[in-house]
Amino acid sequence: MNVEEAIRTRRSIGKVKDEPVPRELLERMLEAAVWAPNHHQTEPWKFVVMTGEGRKTLGRAYAEIASGHSPNLSEQERAELHKREEAKANRAPVVIAVVCSPSEAPRVSRAEEFAAANSAVQNLLLSAHASGLGAVWRSGDPMYHPAMKSAFGLQPQEELVGLVYVGYPDLQPPEGKRIPAASKTIWIEA
Repeated sequence: MNVEEAIRTRRSIGKVKDEPVPRELLERMLEAAVWAPNHHQTEPWKFVVMTGEGRKTLGRAYAEIASGHSPNLSEQERAELHKREEAKANRAPVVIAVVCSPSEAPRVSRAEEFAAANSAVQNLLLSAHASGLGAVWRSGDPMYHPAMKSAFGLQPQEELVGLVYVGYPDLQPPEGKRIPAASKTIWIEA
């Protein structure tokens, strides 16, 4: 698959089979991720790969965050909430937490560090697709919660930029459509 085909045919695949993904494919994806462009060659990314029981780290963080938003629940309601929230970590056999670990060098822009980490996620997604895997980039308020940072042992300056759920697709990817680039492009020429 060439790069243009990968870009045009990649879709977010949120429904995957509960089958293990070979470590070699995951390592290939991670290797593709680290080749993302980054200003000043800072390589501001880290990855936490969770499989099997390792996904409980994420599940516990989801449950802790949800409990904090619902302090007046009965014991039974709290147990049910925890079970639902913990199950989110098991939506795929592999979850990769992508972390931006920005350089503190004075000439380095924090915004550029996050742009580079987001580019690494795109490379990760394209590599998964080219390998026949399905993946979806998830974020949302829980990802930015201090409990999530604590669960992954992040430093104060570090932030999660995505939770990438990976597995073998269990759905037919939807047809893609985009507004043509020509309608969103302004040319400034001499």
